[in-house]
Amino acid sequence: MSDAVSLLEIDNLTVTFAGGAFRAVDGLSLTVEEGEVLGIVGESGCGKSVAMLATLGLIGYPGRVSASTLRLAGQDLLEISPRQRRRILGKEVAMVFQEPMSSLNPCFTVGYQIMETLRTHEGGTRKELRNRTVELLQQVGIPSPEKRLRAFPHQLSGGMNQRVMIAMAIACNPRLLIADEPTTALDVTIQKQILELLLNLQRERGMAMVLITHNMGVVAESAHRVAVMYAGQVVELQPSGSLFNAPRHPYTAALLNSLPERGAPVAALGARPRLPSISGLVPGQFDRPGGCLFHPRCVLAHTRCTLENPALETVDAKGVRCHTPLTGPLAGVWAEATSGQPAAVIPEGQ
Repeated sequence: MSDAVSLLEIDNLTVTFAGGAFRAVDGLSLTVEEGEVLGIVGESGCGKSVAMLATLGLIGYPGRVSASTLRLAGQDLLEISPRQRRRILGKEVAMVFQEPMSSLNPCFTVGYQIMETLRTHEGGTRKELRNRTVELLQQVGIPSPEKRLRAFPHQLSGGMNQRVMIAMAIACNPRLLIADEPTTALDVTIQKQILELLLNLQRERGMAMVLITHNMGVVAESAHRVAVMYAGQVVELQPSGSLFNAPRHPYTAALLNSLPERGAPVAALGARPRLPSISGLVPGQFDRPGGCLFHPRCVLAHTRCTLENPALETVDAKGVRCHTPLTGPLAGVWAEATSGQPAAVIPEGQ
């Protein structure tokens, strides 16, 4: 997709809290092309959702947002007024939030909430708005849409509410849809239905989509490119196929190594083998290490990793933030290492 026009451009995005003491997002740079599905993955707390909320201008006090570039469809999001931003949100770009029950207003029917979105951005008579809302509910697979117009969020299931959120998001044909953990708290069958719905809508409408998730299996099936985040930084950026077949960052390799489907087969009469894991936690405000932020948990860490935070080196839409990316012999070293037991820091070059 190298010839595509960048729809969303983010360069050096930083989001801080606690007076700048804590960096939830640290120098993030990404692009999203027209019609592309970009997956953003990582552990909880790595800054995935905060980065997209900051892009949309939805980070409130005491958060502080700064960026070198923040542009949507050529429009500078750093320079526009709050009124101009409101015209864009819901029209050019829309977001499906994590928790539909807390995102929908419990005091209004779902029909009213969808119609309010249409009224704000497109206008029309009451009858036109109602007919359009019924069409949207049909598109997202809600049965008896005329009846559901009068339902309140608490009268619908979690899956139904998520479909209502998707209907609101696509109501004005946005060019970019951000889906933040769209299958959270849903059972497996409903998760599959919601994901298929989003991907079908994305293809039919030709819109770009940013899919935020901690589920590597979800992005493997749906994303064109994948950005892996750790402690507020992008540590790897690759096309989906390349990332799953040949991860270059030790953190990405550890995430993939911990997937159940990649674990050792269960012996007929033996004990079930333990899944590999990554020891430790994502660093917070008071335990942020010097050098590479992943080095305390990395089996390949060496002296340079403790002193110097690597830059994200990007070539041909592929990037990795690591002093010793997994290529050649190092890939074999990592495969043999126990990801749950970080190695002692070794001198660089050994």
